[in-house]
Amino acid sequence: MGRVKTPPAPSISYSITIRLEVPSGGSAVSDLTTTVERAGGVVTALDVAASGADALRIDLTCAASDTDHADVIVTALAAVEDVSVIKVSDRTFLMHLGGVIETATKHPLRNRDDLSMIYTPGVARICEAIVADKEDARRLTVKRNSVAVVSDGSAVLGLGNIGPYAALPVMEGKAALFKNFGDIDAWPLVLDTQDVDQIVETVVAVAPGFAGINLEDISAPRCFEIEARLRERLDIPVFHDDQHGTAVVVLAALRNALAVVGKELSKARIVMAGAGAAGTAVLKVLLHAGAVDVVVCDVQGVVYSAREGLDPSLQWTADHTNIEGLTGTLQEVLPGADVFIGVSAPNLLGAEDVEAMADGAIVFALANPVPEIDPAIARRHAAVVATGRSDYPNQINNVLAFPGIFRGLLDAQSHGIGTEVLLAAAEAIAGSVSREELNANYIIPSVFHHDVHVRVAAAVRAAAEKADASEHPEDADDGRHEG
Repeated sequence: MGRVKTPPAPSISYSITIRLEVPSGGSAVSDLTTTVERAGGVVTALDVAASGADALRIDLTCAASDTDHADVIVTALAAVEDVSVIKVSDRTFLMHLGGVIETATKHPLRNRDDLSMIYTPGVARICEAIVADKEDARRLTVKRNSVAVVSDGSAVLGLGNIGPYAALPVMEGKAALFKNFGDIDAWPLVLDTQDVDQIVETVVAVAPGFAGINLEDISAPRCFEIEARLRERLDIPVFHDDQHGTAVVVLAALRNALAVVGKELSKARIVMAGAGAAGTAVLKVLLHAGAVDVVVCDVQGVVYSAREGLDPSLQWTADHTNIEGLTGTLQEVLPGADVFIGVSAPNLLGAEDVEAMADGAIVFALANPVPEIDPAIARRHAAVVATGRSDYPNQINNVLAFPGIFRGLLDAQSHGIGTEVLLAAAEAIAGSVSREELNANYIIPSVFHHDVHVRVAAAVRAAAEKADASEHPEDADDGRHEG
């Protein structure tokens, strides 16, 4: 059924700074804030850039809902008596001028001695050491701390198939997050091909320079095959963040949400909307963590074994879920559910759908930027609500997972990544919220939490080293896992 769309709230991502000239006397300055608020914007700063006897130059910064809304705000300000608009700057575009990342050398090049060690002839000794033992590349080159962020631009954010050029800013941003939260040197690699074979061969060809591969914004079902083939061919971890990062944070948040309402994962009835890359990964992690009663819906309704036209991924989902053999629509199977997890499309649910869920219902409406149900509406009937948005409590944000996961994998010099690593990361994130802090509005820590990334890295390193030792017991004490 159709749902009423909620207009987007003002966001810092549509932040503008407007330089205005106003008379130094009178009420013009005080009128500025009122004008912005009447136009639906939110003033975040108002600074006097210059002052004269007769006029002031004001820099007013405000958040808008989108670019059209920003134009409305500027027009409203220009209409204020005695106010002149001098210049309008989009702060997000300014931040991205020339990109958001850069490279830097770790040692200064001050003289011939430095040059001789960093480059020729001294570097030849390093090359020879790596010829003798390829594993030394992890110790003696940038490989030790490097991750490739790889995308073909086929499924970027909520923008769809926008291609490699337009995907590059997102990959740059991802690299910046790796550095800021995990101290990892990440390199954006956008590929001008969407052919699965070419993507696999390209990543394999560049892999010697990296200790991990982060696949990003590649459409389903191609992303499943790409990830599987790369994991088979490479001796470094391959991680598809849209799948596994989302799954880790969802599991962490769900563990804490269930603790708030006094329920157990193994006994909870879970309904999911979304059977793409993220939905499938969330499902698999939940099942590994102990979930039993899960029903998955996609655009055609409930996924069940006898449904026609199931691709291999959906067939796997049908074979491992829906223990009661339900059919029908999302709305028809949601009543009585303890948990709803949406990784699908906006405005799927209304208040009456949440009201029909079990007492102490948990709603994770994670479609972004517009969720499956407005969180404010969901909160009328649900005990715990989480969203992908940053303007409500309990944001499910992949940034909580991938920097720490890769930090731990790199520190362990891991050759792969298994489910045990994902479960360890989820436990570390959930454990970053103490029992004293835990409540319906705080089930998941902020990405700026003082030690969440350190906890995740430590848990992942321990899980990866344990897994590696069990697979390669002859290497367990060879000193490869030095700090």
